Amino acid sequence: MVPETNPKRPIRSYVLRQGRVSSAQARAHEQLLPYYGIPYSQQPIDIENIFSRPGPKILEIGFGMGETTATIAAAHPEIDYLGIEVHTPGVGSLLKLADARGLTNLRIVQHDAVEVLRDMIAPASLDGAHIFFPDPWPKKRHHKRRLVQADFVALLASRIKSGGYVHLATDWAEYAEQMLAVLAAEPQLENTAAAFAPRPAYRPQTKFETRGLKLGHGVWDLVFRRK
Repeated sequence: MVPETNPKRPIRSYVLRQGRVSSAQARAHEQLLPYYGIPYSQQPIDIENIFSRPGPKILEIGFGMGETTATIAAAHPEIDYLGIEVHTPGVGSLLKLADARGLTNLRIVQHDAVEVLRDMIAPASLDGAHIFFPDPWPKKRHHKRRLVQADFVALLASRIKSGGYVHLATDWAEYAEQMLAVLAAEPQLENTAAAFAPRPAYRPQTKFETRGLKLGHGVWDLVFRRK
């Protein structure tokens, strides 16, 4: 795989592939993104104005097909969620779920998460951030593509209010150890546990995760607080 050559960010944590977009996902993308979507901009957004109310604002980075994000948003209507995902099938899938469940506390940016954080999210404007099961890029030569790196964590932490949190989860043991080391080294953050944290009740256990646990695979959660 050839790294991107964008001078602002030469290596991305994902590769856009021509994945199959179902007709339902394509229809949702066309019809619902104008309502739920926020176009990428190089200017900070007024996140409270977007949701037309004050209250907690949580960022969901790389929501995949959106099942977990939709479940969390439905269970916590008092909290607003801003989801970021680059892949159209996943965006279409979450749009379908949001519409079916009548979610009004969810918005989506279909763009690169680092650029969204850098350009659109104002410092100290978020109450929390979720990154669940990011691509582990298991081959050593691809570790540089991993999302959770020191520079990214520093940027993410700067967008969290004091007392807010960063919650990561992975089912890849070696990546879990790297995540823990990177988060622990970030001076803006402090661990809420001695090392890894119990799975918070608000993060639903996915079917994939349940199947993996039955097979003896581990899942590691990390919850750090913004100082």
